[in-house]
Amino acid sequence: MSWLFGYSTKPPQPPSDDPPSENDGAAASPINLSKSERKAMEAYRFDSSALERAAQAAKELERSRHAKEALELSKLQEATKQQEQLAKIKEYEAAIEHAKVDQKKIDYEERRKTLQEETKQHQMRAQYQDQLAKKRYEEQLIQQQKSQEEILRKQEESVAKQEALRRATIEHEMELREKNKMKLIEAEARAKAKAERENRDITIEQIRLKAAENRTTILESIKTAGTVIGAGLNALVTDWDKTLAAAGGLSLVALGVYTAKGATSVTARFIEARIGKPTLVNETSRFSLLEAVKHPILTVSRAVTSFRKPSDALAGVVLAPTLERRLRDIAIATKNTRLNKGFYRNLLMYGPPGTGKTLFSKKLAKHSGMDYAILTGGDVAPMGKDAVAAIHKVFDWANTSRKGVLLFIDEADAFLRKRSSERISEDLRAALNAFLYRTSDQSSRIMLVLASNTPQQFDSAINDRLDKMIEFGLPGHEERERLIRLYFDKFVLQPASEGKRRLSVDQFDYGALCSNLAARTAGMSGRSLSKLGVAWQAAAYASDDGRLTEQMCIDICDDAVRDHRQKMEWLSTEEKSRSMMPYLLDLPPLDNSDETQSKIVQNEQPAKADMPSRNKSVSKKTSAKTVETEK
Repeated sequence: MSWLFGYSTKPPQPPSDDPPSENDGAAASPINLSKSERKAMEAYRFDSSALERAAQAAKELERSRHAKEALELSKLQEATKQQEQLAKIKEYEAAIEHAKVDQKKIDYEERRKTLQEETKQHQMRAQYQDQLAKKRYEEQLIQQQKSQEEILRKQEESVAKQEALRRATIEHEMELREKNKMKLIEAEARAKAKAERENRDITIEQIRLKAAENRTTILESIKTAGTVIGAGLNALVTDWDKTLAAAGGLSLVALGVYTAKGATSVTARFIEARIGKPTLVNETSRFSLLEAVKHPILTVSRAVTSFRKPSDALAGVVLAPTLERRLRDIAIATKNTRLNKGFYRNLLMYGPPGTGKTLFSKKLAKHSGMDYAILTGGDVAPMGKDAVAAIHKVFDWANTSRKGVLLFIDEADAFLRKRSSERISEDLRAALNAFLYRTSDQSSRIMLVLASNTPQQFDSAINDRLDKMIEFGLPGHEERERLIRLYFDKFVLQPASEGKRRLSVDQFDYGALCSNLAARTAGMSGRSLSKLGVAWQAAAYASDDGRLTEQMCIDICDDAVRDHRQKMEWLSTEEKSRSMMPYLLDLPPLDNSDETQSKIVQNEQPAKADMPSRNKSVSKKTSAKTVETEK
């Protein structure tokens, strides 16, 4: 509708600065007017051409067929503009409200911060007040403590003063009492001395009378005794019957005393020899009444086994074939010696520990029908002076046996050492002399068997009493395999087959395993292999399902081999050169293969063949060393 009312929607053009033309001379303003004057004049200026254009446009619009539509359109535009203005007003009001809300939030946040700051200030004030209160309380406590200490100090000082006064008073009282006592004693002594001086004559007279009475009494006693003894002697001299009766009575009394003493000693020896056992004997198969009372079940079991037929002397003993033949000959000879009541031969069994010396001695005694007694050489030295009597008791006890006694002395080199080079005590030397005295002759009742790891330490007189020497070496590959099979069957297979224990064995080739383990355990003794069987059993018991596998057996064997090597490394140089060097073999590695194991098995045979030569060389070296040390 702007075109209708004579104005345009285009923005008004700014007035031009160019000078007006000639046609516009009437309407143009003077050049020399200012801007404010120009604006005032333009405000009152009227443009008649605009009215004419508006009237012309109105006429054209009335003549147009779209006049009504243009009018409606202009109304709608005005209404739209009004609504837009209302929307802007509402947006403005909403913006004002939002600004108010933001202002309230800002006010609330400022208030909250103010409250926080006030709260913080209150807390700090409260903490400061608490600190002040604590300081005041601590100061009060310190003051109270100081005051209490001061009070205690004053009390202690007062108590100390009172104690000092009390001690001074007591000392003064004691001093006064002592003075009074001394004065009293002095007064009593003076009175007694005065009384004695006054009664001196009476006292001397009493003493003389008592002495005369004692003299008279003694003389009368002597006279009476002399009269009685003289009368008795006169009667004995004159009457021979009384003399003979007196002499016979005294002789009978003396005979009774000595007879009772001898009978008592003989009875004690008889009881000790047949009922008990000597203190040096650690184990014996001979019947003893005291042992039967202490262990009745064990005694009955031994009695039952003694009635059985004696088995093979080497049953359950695994040794080298040549050694088995020698021991079997000794067992047969010993049995026939007992049956024919001949003289027994004394044996020496030497070698590394755990090779079966004690086990064979027991088997030999049982096979031959003899009683056995096991002694330890280490028990003799601690007995001191009683060792001689203990050795005599052992031989006296052994001589009373009707079956004969196999006297086995383990570690005999402990007290049978050389008297020339070894420094031994006088008690041990006396025990050695007593042992040599009791073994000087061959006996038909006692068979002496000595066992030692170092036989070179024996005295020369002991070597002279030995009839045969047997060397027990370490088991070879075949013997180790037999021993492993024996102990595997004893400690693993038999308990597993009985089913009474929580033990089972996995399925694997037992023969191949035993051969493998025998190759791994080179240099180990029979006792070490028996401990290996016990270790397998313990490992099966310790497992979750109680089952023993092949790998478990190999691992336990490797651990045992490592321990054996460590023990060999711990041996001193003297022990290796004297006792163990002839028996030490080259140990195989733990992770050896089948080829290396076969080579080890093949190499063990020439090693055994070279054993005597090595023994001779080692003995020569040791003898040379001993000669050097003696020099």
